[in-house]
Amino acid sequence: MKNTRHFVIDFDSTFTQVEALDVLGEISLAEHEEKEERLKELENLTNSGMAGDLSFRESLEKRLALLNAEEKHLGKLVDRLKSKISTSFIRNKEFFDEYHENIYIISNGFKEFIVPIVTELGVKEEHVFANTFRYDENGKIIGFDQDNVLSSNNGKVEMLKSMDLQGDVYVIGDGYTDYEIKAAGLANKFYAFTENVERHNVLDKADHITPSLDEFLYLHKMNKAISYPKNRIKVLLLEGIHEDAEKILKNEGYNVSTYSGALDEEELSEMIKDISVLGIRSKTRLTKKVLENANRLIAVGAFCIGTNQIDLQECVRRGIAVFNAPFSNTRSVVELAIGEIIFLMRGLPDRISEMHRGTWNKSASGSNEIRGKKLGIVGYGNIGAQLSVLAEAIGLDVYYYDLMEKLALGNATKCSSLEELLKKADIVSLHVDGRKENQNLIGEKEFALMKDNAIFLNLSRGHVVDIAALKRNMESGKIKGAGVDVFPQEPKTNQEPFESELRGLPNLIMTPHIGGSTQEAQVNIGNFVPGKIIEYINTGSTTNSVDFPNLQLPILENAHRLIHIHHNRPGIIAHINNVLSQHDCNIVGQYLKTNEQIGYVITDIDKAYNEEVIREMKTIEGTIRFRVLY
Repeated sequence: MKNTRHFVIDFDSTFTQVEALDVLGEISLAEHEEKEERLKELENLTNSGMAGDLSFRESLEKRLALLNAEEKHLGKLVDRLKSKISTSFIRNKEFFDEYHENIYIISNGFKEFIVPIVTELGVKEEHVFANTFRYDENGKIIGFDQDNVLSSNNGKVEMLKSMDLQGDVYVIGDGYTDYEIKAAGLANKFYAFTENVERHNVLDKADHITPSLDEFLYLHKMNKAISYPKNRIKVLLLEGIHEDAEKILKNEGYNVSTYSGALDEEELSEMIKDISVLGIRSKTRLTKKVLENANRLIAVGAFCIGTNQIDLQECVRRGIAVFNAPFSNTRSVVELAIGEIIFLMRGLPDRISEMHRGTWNKSASGSNEIRGKKLGIVGYGNIGAQLSVLAEAIGLDVYYYDLMEKLALGNATKCSSLEELLKKADIVSLHVDGRKENQNLIGEKEFALMKDNAIFLNLSRGHVVDIAALKRNMESGKIKGAGVDVFPQEPKTNQEPFESELRGLPNLIMTPHIGGSTQEAQVNIGNFVPGKIIEYINTGSTTNSVDFPNLQLPILENAHRLIHIHHNRPGIIAHINNVLSQHDCNIVGQYLKTNEQIGYVITDIDKAYNEEVIREMKTIEGTIRFRVLY
């Protein structure tokens, strides 16, 4: 029929996240002495065939020769592939249920492993068109059915010709052979699927680049599995944020792009214009000027502890929720602090430097144990408190000072003032936040209060120490040694040079802002922050937001959720409920929390309501942002 729509879908790297023959190689070559070399060659052959640089039949013959595979390996392959179905396909199972009569899998792969996978999502077995293996008498795979058109060059085109589909045909795939169907005039459009792999010469040929199945369904107004077009949520991750974050956000269906360094104000002002979610670390400054250009921004992820690089007041004013990772790298910073304390008390930075210059200086002069020494911790938050526990465990006497009333852990002693702590401590370690009031918290006056030969650490924020004063006190010998991980001015990328007047000082450990930069910490942060952002977008929950009132919301069931962010003024909640009452909306749940600046109202209502409700809610005076979850 003329208006019938047919959907032709590729298998490898489209229906699944992987190339099946590559996975088969990992299984069949597991014990082979040339495993790594063969797998690399297999990958290269796959990419050459998919990109159109090598004839398909030649690529297939060479790959099978490398595999050393047997029929018995296929069961294990199928088991692995079942866990590798593309995330957006699983998320949109309703599409396969509703359109199974018009969905076709056309692949240059093999039916033996394709059919068991695609039928799990409801694809009809008779709608799978692929190759079949040939085996010898011992079950070894020795080739393929060479009479099958899909084993030859231009095979997908010939298959489509023979199928003679009547109506509109749309092709979803990642390879050049998928584009050839459109080029032959057998499809209305070719959608380059990039959820799992991007082949740039294929992208150039596509009618539309499709980062997930959500995007395709949205374009064809078929998206029923999600309450809003997730594929239209553009995410920008800066400063080399861990790959887990990118993977989690992509799996959710978002359109994610990354940049390895920080961006300056002008660059970010331009790039942020169509961004919905921004992920940064400590070097990117999210200023008022940048936010004035962020018309679509709904959430910011600070993939670090601090948020002083973000204009939180402006974010609140614009209804932008900000999330950070207050605990994820705590252990990493604490371990670095402990290590540096030991190094500095022993004078190891100088001894190590001397050894590299060929000087043998075996001496106990100036080298001390840490046991029994007094550690003064300035800032008793997550990091300071954990440092307190670990330091005490290895024999340090712990003192701490914090502006807030904090419960002492273990045998730590609270100091009533910063001056008291500085006078008592043999070692001073800073763990304060980046608020403006902490500018030059430690300067000439504070260094003068410290003991002679004190050890000093700053693993918190660069601007909290007067660098010139630190230099003078190290040169005079007042400060025996120091560890500095943060600086007032830091390079934006690893390619920029590092300049500091501290360079060259004795018994000084300088590190490039890596206190929290361990693999474990980055994995923790890369998993924690995206989870909070996704939860906020999906449910409205603001747990761990640093600028929004914190609300933990139940899962939305059999209702629509109205999310209203407004300036904290009297009467707005009454106005919201008045609108709902006038339109006979049945409220099944309502949640409200405020802070000094904004009110955050979540209202769950029955699905049946007049669309005029939405328009009126958006126009309530004082509204900052409004959205609906279905």
